Amino acid sequence: MIQAQSFSNSPVKASSIIGSGVVNLNGDNLGDIKEIVIDPNTGKVAYAVVSFGGFLSMGEKLFAIPFSSFKYDPAENEYVLDISRDRMEAAPGFDADHWPSMSDEKWNRDVYKYYERTPFWE
Repeated sequence: MIQAQSFSNSPVKASSIIGSGVVNLNGDNLGDIKEIVIDPNTGKVAYAVVSFGGFLSMGEKLFAIPFSSFKYDPAENEYVLDISRDRMEAAPGFDADHWPSMSDEKWNRDVYKYYERTPFWE
């Protein structure tokens, strides 16, 4: 009889990630995940779009953060980002009505450089 083994890297639905909280290593709330951005050519998750700041969605700023920057904490069901609140506030962001052109290679490289990650396409 073959015994089933647990698969520790089981895929998850994007809908289960959207709405999840984001905290830093100190446990400071950095916002929540609003969107998942996928590269249609490779199928890789390029970014999680995180909302930060504002009140009742007014004045909030959005940040495209490389998905590889996050660590998932299953005990708290939240995503942990190794960044201070000050660095998060200074990160390149945008508002919900003016998304950047995600096909702009320079913009993509700048974002990945800010978070000190290797671009998803390399």
